[in-house]
Amino acid sequence: MDTRDGMKLLYSPEEIKKTVKRLAGELRPEMKGAPVFIGVLKGAFMFVSDLIRELNGAVEVDFIQAASYGLKDEPSTEVRIKGDITVDIKGRDVIIVEGIIDRGTTVRAVMGHLRKKGPASVKVCTLLLRDSHAGMEIDYVGARVYEGFVVGYGMDYKEEYRNLPGIYILEPPRPKAARIGR
Repeated sequence: MDTRDGMKLLYSPEEIKKTVKRLAGELRPEMKGAPVFIGVLKGAFMFVSDLIRELNGAVEVDFIQAASYGLKDEPSTEVRIKGDITVDIKGRDVIIVEGIIDRGTTVRAVMGHLRKKGPASVKVCTLLLRDSHAGMEIDYVGARVYEGFVVGYGMDYKEEYRNLPGIYILEPPRPKAARIGR
């Protein structure tokens, strides 16, 4: 198992690519018209890019920026919409694309925000899903993750590690040994 700088590889670039292809295959039969794929920034930007390249047919892409972590270690219970979509989604099918759904707080806020704009339907596609998502029904799931802070492939820790091609678990630092004899 690949380890670098206190990180343990969870999914290699090859495994991510296979998962993205599988999700695109699940989405294709449901693509009627030109659905609007809305990526949740910043964590989903790589996933959105790879996913739409795997789809045949017309798609429209937009992004929404929601913040619950910021530069903190723990997620907030409050989600702020920092950047809204620019496309009109009234009467259209919408697919929200997330990099990871932890507790579901961010995706719930984004769904609520988008539903006010009158789409025909709203579905959710996430690359990674934790069991802590509080029973929310997620339409398309790439893989499940359990313990640990996930970074890479667009996802970050305090704005770092987004550029890693694989997905890693950021391991907590080990305590330093006490010095003896001074």
